[in-house]
Amino acid sequence: MDRQILQAMREHAQRDYPREACGLVVVVDGRGKYVPCRNAAEGSEHFILPAEDYAAAEDMGEIVAVVHSHPDVPAQPSEADLVSCEASGLPWHILSWPADDLRTIVPSGYEAPLVGRQFSHGVLDCYTLIRDWYRRERCIDLPDFARRDDWWKSGEDLYMRHYAEAGFVAVSQDQPEQAGDVILMQLRAKVANHAGIYLGDGHMLHHLHDRLSSRDVYGGYWQEITRCVLRYKGL
Repeated sequence: MDRQILQAMREHAQRDYPREACGLVVVVDGRGKYVPCRNAAEGSEHFILPAEDYAAAEDMGEIVAVVHSHPDVPAQPSEADLVSCEASGLPWHILSWPADDLRTIVPSGYEAPLVGRQFSHGVLDCYTLIRDWYRRERCIDLPDFARRDDWWKSGEDLYMRHYAEAGFVAVSQDQPEQAGDVILMQLRAKVANHAGIYLGDGHMLHHLHDRLSSRDVYGGYWQEITRCVLRYKGL
């Protein structure tokens, strides 16, 4: 790691502490340069690097690495870090602060397990689980959709707005029948803000906020809060 880049990373981590700092390493005129970016996340436990900041860095030169800090926790990559590193196709430098410990990870084919994965909104959440299940079990790539933190609290009805675009049709109000049916649920919100995949035999796979993804019995409370059941066209 170039000493000037590392020092710039440290200074950025200190400025943004206790929030996560994020940035990019860019090669400009044959030299590496650290480009600090904004963290658009509303909370302090993760980061969202705005697309416009990424585009601005691309205009400067070639992006060769993603950087972010871990305030008050070790530089050990989270499951969300490993998944996001794979998606970016770039090395990731993680700097714990103020411990000042650096760890680098690179894409290596990592895939989060379907059961027992950690929650990270937008990276490992209930819709990500649906996308991963369909890709692994049905060889179907579902589109991703931008979603800000706590979108349901502002009344954004994202699931109902986008399910047809993702290739699904509504088949029932509350009764999944075949494996792969997607169950939309309204969990203490004004809109459908949670989803699970029916696995058959009365069980579903889902990922609740701030919990590990799990395989649970579908019925009772889950059926009470079901808004509708979707099925992928052609299945």
